Amino acid sequence: MMNNKLIASSSPHIRSNENIGSLMRDVVIALLPATLAGIYYFRLGAVKVILFAVLAAMVTEAAIQKLRKQEVSINDWSAIVTGLLLAFNIPASAPWWIPVIGSIFAIAVVKQMFGGLGHNFMNPALAARAMLLASWPVQMTNWIKPGADAVSTATPLAIMKGAEASTEQLPLLFQLFIGNHGGCIGETSTLALIIGGIYLVYRGVITPRIPVIYIATVAVMTFVFGGFDPYFMMSQVLAGGLMIGAIYMATDYVSSPVTPKGQVIFALGCGLITSVIRLHGGYPEGVSYSILLMNVASPLIDKYTSPRVFGEVK
Repeated sequence: MMNNKLIASSSPHIRSNENIGSLMRDVVIALLPATLAGIYYFRLGAVKVILFAVLAAMVTEAAIQKLRKQEVSINDWSAIVTGLLLAFNIPASAPWWIPVIGSIFAIAVVKQMFGGLGHNFMNPALAARAMLLASWPVQMTNWIKPGADAVSTATPLAIMKGAEASTEQLPLLFQLFIGNHGGCIGETSTLALIIGGIYLVYRGVITPRIPVIYIATVAVMTFVFGGFDPYFMMSQVLAGGLMIGAIYMATDYVSSPVTPKGQVIFALGCGLITSVIRLHGGYPEGVSYSILLMNVASPLIDKYTSPRVFGEVK
């Protein structure tokens, strides 16, 4: 017994039963409320986009790993998470090939081309959304009202921005909170996204540091530079992709900083860029681009915020 205590093994010395599969499975569970909300509001259109995005992500990952003679790892749930998050960033009116192309790009180019899980330098789902928006802007901005009629509508952010010719009124804050308005499938229901976020914090998958600072930064910026209007500020917080971006995408282990100080800088940067784009840019939404830009800066942030190694000398 005493001899065993004197044996030193290599790091890590603190171990747990968690693995990639369990973490990703928790993310899928956390996304279930938003998935059900998206299906409830956007009906079969949402089901179609979600199924095609998830299936294309899984098939692409398995095919590439087979071609590279690697162990097929679709059972680690990471491809499912990527497909689901991508589907959440696509309108329910999109044709089936939009989520398919997006998932193939996310897995093949952004993830596998850089070495697979753990090596991608930016969030695959957000990178795919940016590619789709640049390539097929009409299909990616064809918003519909919740319900079975699939009537075109403007998003709340577009109404506030005046980016679309529309006589529609901005939805009430309660409608923005529960998700009863036009937008992408998974970003509309703030309530469902917060429920999932609380589950992730409870499970220890994420910390509230990045989401809280990101959302608070957008709230402060839009309040101060939006005419000190609390209704405008709350509309900016509840509408668009802020909640899904802050809770589920900015917290990505691989593409966000690992140090606490770095995460604070990262979240502040995301909030500042999002606010600038929303308030002064030509595009009503800025979450995707802000997170992608800060993803690229993450290695530099980690470099200058990493604590000194114990025993290190100059």
